[in-house]
Amino acid sequence: MQELLNYLKEAVERGASDIFIVSGQPVSFKRDGIIGPRDDETVMPDSANRLVQSIYELASRPTDRFLTTGDDDFSLSINGLSRFRVSTYRQRGSMAAVIRVVRFDIPEPTSLTIPDEVMKIAQKPRGLVLITGPAGGGKSTTLACVIDAINQNRNAHIVTLEDPIEFLYRNKKSVISQREVGTDTDSYLTALRACLRQAPDVILLGEMRDYDTIRTAMTAAETGHLVLSSLHTVGAVNTIDRIIDVFPPNQQQQIRVQLSMVLQTVLSQQLVPSVDGRLLPVFEIMHLTSSIRSLIRESKTHQIDFVIQSSAQDGMCSMDNSLLELYKNGRITAKTVLHYCRNAEMVTRKL
Repeated sequence: MQELLNYLKEAVERGASDIFIVSGQPVSFKRDGIIGPRDDETVMPDSANRLVQSIYELASRPTDRFLTTGDDDFSLSINGLSRFRVSTYRQRGSMAAVIRVVRFDIPEPTSLTIPDEVMKIAQKPRGLVLITGPAGGGKSTTLACVIDAINQNRNAHIVTLEDPIEFLYRNKKSVISQREVGTDTDSYLTALRACLRQAPDVILLGEMRDYDTIRTAMTAAETGHLVLSSLHTVGAVNTIDRIIDVFPPNQQQQIRVQLSMVLQTVLSQQLVPSVDGRLLPVFEIMHLTSSIRSLIRESKTHQIDFVIQSSAQDGMCSMDNSLLELYKNGRITAKTVLHYCRNAEMVTRKL
């Protein structure tokens, strides 16, 4: 177990975001989006198995689920060091793990360069707010900043449903109940249905994964709660289409109408490398105006991108314009802009 603790401590000291324990290669750390070996010592299958077993011992967690299914997700906390989100799995017959380093404290939005327009969603009293983007794009951290802002400024009951819990919140002005799927409840759906009987004002749903969860989340938003959640989609338009496509064709028009009423904001987020080697969050911001609500109801979502680009006065911005703004301010290179943009032809002309 001491060997594992040394890896965890070293990762925190180096500012790594992830630790990779996979047999056939050295233990590796991910820093600023780049994965590199810790040393030249290859991890053999027996060593990988021993390290993964050590993780379970450290977390005081049984290995039954992992040994039965070959996959497991959970979190652990080490006093004075950090919290960690662990994903264990089998690969080529041996045990492996990816460990995400999660800070104890909720980071300040300004230190992460999260725009004020993004943080304004903490002021919304009700409705559905979605933060979308690829895995590892910073969605959980942005959601944590928003929840912390609500906690600091609003007297409310906040219920978080997570798999697993990453950030721990201290009650400030709000009362916060944090529930972990697999430990405190069977599933997102079970917890979400129960949550509606627990007098919530704000519900954080870690991820909208399936038809039943999406339907229940929309109902919760419709009945006066503020529901914050995430999806692994890129772009506001893709997010809307993805939600609608989850439902059977005969229900989709009804869902378009319901979604146009309950949806408040869609943020699409990704992390891009800055000129000084840091990772910067970049956002596409779509607020639901009357024109966008009409486009959703009328199944004209393909026109929404144009509305976003022409609605800066309403606090909206496209991903490409956000990237160009960072480039103009000398924060990122032209190569980075072209790599992460959506419309390379338009962006090239503007560059």
